[in-house]
Amino acid sequence: MSKKKRRPLPEELNLPPGGIDSHAHLDLEQFGSDLDEIIERAQKCGLAAIGNVFLGPEAYLNNKDLFASYEQVFFILGTHPHDAKVFNNDTINKIEQIINQDSKIKAVGEIGLDFYYDFSPREAQVKAFQEQLELARELDLPVVIHSREAEKETVTILLDMGFKDKKVLWHCFGKGKDLAEELLGFGWTLSIPGTVTYRKNHQLQEAVQYIPLTSMVLETDCPFLTPEPYRGKRNEPALIGFTAQKIAQIKKISTSDVWITTARTCQKFFNL
Repeated sequence: MSKKKRRPLPEELNLPPGGIDSHAHLDLEQFGSDLDEIIERAQKCGLAAIGNVFLGPEAYLNNKDLFASYEQVFFILGTHPHDAKVFNNDTINKIEQIINQDSKIKAVGEIGLDFYYDFSPREAQVKAFQEQLELARELDLPVVIHSREAEKETVTILLDMGFKDKKVLWHCFGKGKDLAEELLGFGWTLSIPGTVTYRKNHQLQEAVQYIPLTSMVLETDCPFLTPEPYRGKRNEPALIGFTAQKIAQIKKISTSDVWITTARTCQKFFNL
C-alpha cells in the first residue's frame, strides 16, 4: 500500500514578514474559538496585515471587538449585493457614521452586483451599489468590488460614476486575460484568490501571467476558496502563501517577489 503524500505546511514556504491578505471574513461563523490561533499562524507564515470584510453595519457592530487586540487587522465595510434587498437610507447612514468613527476602515466593500445568485432583485442591487459608490467618492475611500456574472453592468456603473483611474479593487478576480486587460485599462487593481492554484483553472492562470504585480493583490476570501493543497478544508490567512507560490510558478519568478510586491501594491491601495 502506497503512503499518502504529506501536505506541505504553510510555514514551510519560509516567506519573509510583510505579506498581506487583502480580503478575509474572519468574523463569520466558520471561525470563532480558534481566532487567536488563526492570527498567530498567519504571523508565523509571514503575514503582516489582514483585511477583514464586514458584510454590513450590523456585522461590524456585532463583531468588531473580536479584533480589538489585533492591530494588524484592518477593516473593509459595505453591504454585499446579496443583502441589497434590505439596504435603505438607514443602512447608508450607519455605514457613513461607522466609517467616520473608525480609522481602521480603509475601504467601502465588498459592494457590487451578483447576477448569478440573484438573492436580491437586480434593481435593488444597482441602487445599493450606486449609493455606496457615491459615499466612497464623498469620503475619498477605495472600493472593493464583488461582481459575478455582471461584469459589463458593474463596469458601466463604475465608469458612469467617475471611477476610471480611481482606487477600485476587483475582488476575487476569476476571469480571463481579456477582462483583466479591460479592467487594468481603467487603472484598477485585481485581487487573486486561491482558485488560481486549481489544476484546471487555465483561464485565470493565463490572466495572472499577464497581470503585473503592481496591479495585483492576494486574498483568501476565507473561509472560502481554499488553495491547493488544502482545497476542501476551511480556508484561513496562513494558506495564502500557496496562492503566492502558484503565481510565482506561472510568472517564473520567486515566491518572495510575489509576496512582497503584491503586499506593497496592497499597502498603497488601502493606504496602510
